[in-house]
Order: sequence, then C-alpha cells, then structure tokens
Amino acid sequence: MVDLGLDSVLSEEVQAEESWCTRMPLDCAQDLAWRADPQLMEGAGRLGSANLKRFIDVLGALAGLLLLSPFLVAVAILIKLESKGPVFFRQKRTGYDGATFTIYKFRTMAAYEDGPVVIQATRQDCRTTRFGRFLRRTSIDELPNLINVLRGEMSLVGPRPHAVPHDRYWSMLVPEYEGRFLAKPGLTGFAQVNGYRGETRNVESMAARVSHDLDYIRKWSMRLDVEIILRTLLIGPFDPAAY
Repeated sequence: MVDLGLDSVLSEEVQAEESWCTRMPLDCAQDLAWRADPQLMEGAGRLGSANLKRFIDVLGALAGLLLLSPFLVAVAILIKLESKGPVFFRQKRTGYDGATFTIYKFRTMAAYEDGPVVIQATRQDCRTTRFGRFLRRTSIDELPNLINVLRGEMSLVGPRPHAVPHDRYWSMLVPEYEGRFLAKPGLTGFAQVNGYRGETRNVESMAARVSHDLDYIRKWSMRLDVEIILRTLLIGPFDPAAY
C-alpha cells in the first residue's frame, strides 16, 4: 500500500493580508482601475452565476479522478520510488475574490520552498527530479488539481493560479493583475493556450498573460471553455513552454 502522503505533504503557509490596498504600494486608484471596466464586470457576473459551468466542473473532475485512478496510483508509486518525500506537493495559491486555498500537484522536485519567497521553476531547474521533469513536460503533475476543482476552489478553465508571494510581487507591477481574481482559477486557461504558459521572465510577459486572463473573463461562454479544453488536450503535451 503506497502512502500518498496527504497528511505529510508540504504546505507553504503564506498569510495574505485582508486589504488589497494596504498590502500593495500601488496607488489604489490605478490599482483598481479595472473595476471600472463594464465588460469585465459583466463577464465576471456571468461567471459567478454560471451553474452549468460548475456542473461540468464537478462532472469532469469526478470522471477524471475515477477514470485516471489506476494511472494516478502508478504515478504516485514512481514518485515514491524515485526520491524521498511526499507524493503530493501542496502550496497556498490565490483564488476567487483573492481568497487563498491549498493547491494539490504531484511533487516534481527534490527540494521545495516553505516561506514567503518561492523561486519559480525554470528550464533545466536543478531541483527537478528526472521523473518530475517528465511529469512537468507532459503536465501530468497538474492532474491532482482535479481535487481542487471538485472542492470548488478551482474550475476546469480559468486563470492559472500563482503562488501567493508571486501574486503579491506581480500585483505591484501590473495594475490590472488582481482582476484575475474575478474568476476561479483554472486547470487550464485562455492565456496558456495562447502561448503564455510557464516561466514569466519579465513584466511584459506577465502583463500579456494578465491581459489574456481578463479577456477570458470578458468573453466567457461555455463554448469558449470547450474550445480551451480541446486546445489544451491537443497542444498541452507538446507545449515547449512546459518544463
């Protein structure tokens, strides 16, 4: 019997402050300008009341976990055989309306941070295990996100969640950044299928990702979600930005 390590997985306990304006040095008028975008707020309203989206999230997460359970157990065994540590990596992320939640992923690194500073994974990252590199390259490490979808903390489609320290950092540099929190974070997203996936090396790349996230909220429909899921299945395993 393999111990999946749910009780012993790493937890990065980073406390997010209650007030956006008090935690960010940006001028509040500039920081919250996105709230004056009627199309964005209308899209957020539709997302917030989309019962069909939630139904598909639950159905998809249940089906995925059940159908893939033998495969997920095999991955867990290989992780335990390759290196010491828990099967699952657990970390605080920022979700809908700025609330934090604990995300589940397969552990892909031999070392992991626990504190207010989280180093983003890079290509040929020395912390990544050999099997972990394969999991990241194929996005298999993200499959435990289905647990978060089932719990209502994530959706199948939405802005990809970042580590809490990264959210705080980028919020100081990208004025519209916190507009992403108008939607539940997703297992995949509009930005990711349009080339903005993986490491963000500069402000321009993050600003472009945020722009796509907000466009998703503005244009949201079930048809758009289906298109994003299909594109993810087609290009996900071959995306050069996955590492």
